[in-house]
Amino acid sequence: MTLYPQARRAVEASAGGISVTDDAFDIEQARREDREAAAGQERVEIAEVRDVDAGGVPARLYLPDGFDAVVLHAHGGGFVFNDVEVHDAAVRRFAAAAGVAVLSVDYRRPPEHRFPAAPDDLGAALAWIDTQPELATQPAFAHGDSAGGNLALVTALRHPGRFAGVVLIYPFLDPTASFESYRTHADGFEASEAAWYWEQYAADPADLTHPDLAPLLSPTLGGLPPTLVVTAEHDPLRDEGEHLALTLAEAGVEVVATRYLGQIHGFWRHAGVFDAAEPLMWQVAGWLRMVLRR
Repeated sequence: MTLYPQARRAVEASAGGISVTDDAFDIEQARREDREAAAGQERVEIAEVRDVDAGGVPARLYLPDGFDAVVLHAHGGGFVFNDVEVHDAAVRRFAAAAGVAVLSVDYRRPPEHRFPAAPDDLGAALAWIDTQPELATQPAFAHGDSAGGNLALVTALRHPGRFAGVVLIYPFLDPTASFESYRTHADGFEASEAAWYWEQYAADPADLTHPDLAPLLSPTLGGLPPTLVVTAEHDPLRDEGEHLALTLAEAGVEVVATRYLGQIHGFWRHAGVFDAAEPLMWQVAGWLRMVLRR
């Protein structure tokens, strides 16, 4: 299957940009540009949105009318980029579609704060949820895209039995980049760039084999609750996500895995660019509703 036209245009548009692996790449400038780009996105209305101190971790809490679950959301961005502001438009759409409260966590990022700062912050935010009367009694889900998928998975593994379900959107899981899709489907996202992100995140080379950083190495994957794994066909991370799904299924976890044909890494957050983004939002919302009905 070839790239769909929207994905092909996105890859072409990004081709002239400076790679994160270039010595001239400026992390702070890239962060500013991401925030500026996100500022122009359309934002749906939510009954209440407030910035909170979640156990010492900055976060943004979205409370739609009549919510009946809470989702702990970890944003993507290779651990290095993005924040709650960049993800605001997408999280609003998700909260509105699913009818759930969402706590979007502004976890510490490398290279300023390396592993395990980010998963520790997710854990602190989860503990904060348990102190909030309006949230503590609600079923909880872990949700993340890309690097956020890694963090959502690690948080679920660190807190067995705490979540009703886990949603992983093209999760970033394998520091070795050993799966075939890195060589066959790396459209707009090179293996060298993936390696750069892992290098920023790991505090020490030994961290790259720690299951809290590389969760495919976890011996407790079989203890996860129902899990939804979404991959994009033209994404170097595709095969590691699908390997995780198969591993979970073989371990007896209830798992659903979906591959979005013709799509590239990152499409979930850009409903104004990719026709597949909004249906994915509703797929996740429907899966959450299905789990909640049980």
